[in-house]
Amino acid sequence: MKHARGLIVLASVALLFTVASSPVLASDSHAADKAKKEVLYPNATRVEPKLDLTSEKDQKNLNDGLDALNAGDKAKAEPLLQGIVDGSKSKYAQALALQGLASLKYNDNDYKGAISLLQRSLALGVMPNDTYFQLEFMLAQFQMADEEYQPALETVTKWRAEGKKETAESYALEGNADYRLGKYPEAIAAINKAKSLTDKPQASWNQILMASYSESGQDDKAAALAQQQLSSNPDDPNALHNAASILIQAHKYPEAIQLMEKGRASGAFKSDAEYVSLAKLYLITGQDSSDPAPNAIKAGQVIEDGMSKGVVKPSADTYVLLGQAAELSNNTSKAIDDYNKAVPLATDGEPALRAGRLLLSENKYSQAKSMVQQGLDKGVKQKGVAYMLLAESERGLKNKPAAIAAMKLAAQQPETAEKAKAWLKKTGAN
Repeated sequence: MKHARGLIVLASVALLFTVASSPVLASDSHAADKAKKEVLYPNATRVEPKLDLTSEKDQKNLNDGLDALNAGDKAKAEPLLQGIVDGSKSKYAQALALQGLASLKYNDNDYKGAISLLQRSLALGVMPNDTYFQLEFMLAQFQMADEEYQPALETVTKWRAEGKKETAESYALEGNADYRLGKYPEAIAAINKAKSLTDKPQASWNQILMASYSESGQDDKAAALAQQQLSSNPDDPNALHNAASILIQAHKYPEAIQLMEKGRASGAFKSDAEYVSLAKLYLITGQDSSDPAPNAIKAGQVIEDGMSKGVVKPSADTYVLLGQAAELSNNTSKAIDDYNKAVPLATDGEPALRAGRLLLSENKYSQAKSMVQQGLDKGVKQKGVAYMLLAESERGLKNKPAAIAAMKLAAQQPETAEKAKAWLKKTGAN
């Protein structure tokens, strides 16, 4: 996956189902009752079997177990349903009990257990077509929940072929599975088919479609869809985030900034993520321009706006971002101040190292030495760089032995070894 996978939060597969709670005894009246009901799979190729539930005791226990399940009473439902699986002579009763037990497993987040029980239920092959195909589609949903994307695809394909039914939800599931498998053209086709079968497509379908367009290099289509979704939901922060992210991936930075600024002005920014994203976007565009200062100033203003509203909280990351903006706008004193504010909040020494580097550029050697040492003590990603800054600080303080000692430490780090050794050789200290 490239960037688009991180741009969206895919909605989990909807598993809104009610377990059958009124199984019927096999009787002559059943055929008449069935004729009155709407047949959900009238064109199914599967031959519908005869029911074999003849025991009133089994029916009562099954009804009680499924009613308890639907009421959320696991303690009552589980032994009743397991008893039917273990002791009933009716395969139909066993199949429905297995379905109920699969539901309990799913509710406990035991997806593999739920899948296994549902497969056993279907393998008995004794359910009416409507029940059988509803459970088969449920199996595909369970497989999606367990991230078994290829099996889910195979199940929904079988469900459609045998049940002779097409639904928006089935194509949406197919598109989701295709996307997860990196089959982007197939995902696009499936989601568009899903949207054609309903006048109420789910927002998550468009998220999959946008990501699939983006991953397959169709950035213009992704951006157009993102902006269309935002127009339909102007107050939805997720729609705003998705639209901006797609525009950024398409390298349409001015359009992304314009879009996000409209969202900020309208009050659509509800979390620090929006403020931070916009600020970083200003910094990126600033770094790519001949004069970074104007955009860097705007980046700082965005963060300060978020802080003034209490949305962006003071943190090491926040102050580092402010420091970067100030540094890029040539406001060194403010950058040092912001980095200093980040130091006590940070879990590492990076902010201290940033402050030390700027202090060194201002020829404030004593302060620079102190901050660089703080950074080293707290831990930095590139120790060699820190040791070289420490050496330069010591040299500025006319402490040549300490400068040489620091540079020798820098020579031991792979990222600065060559430069440090050259310095030591030049000074005759190698």
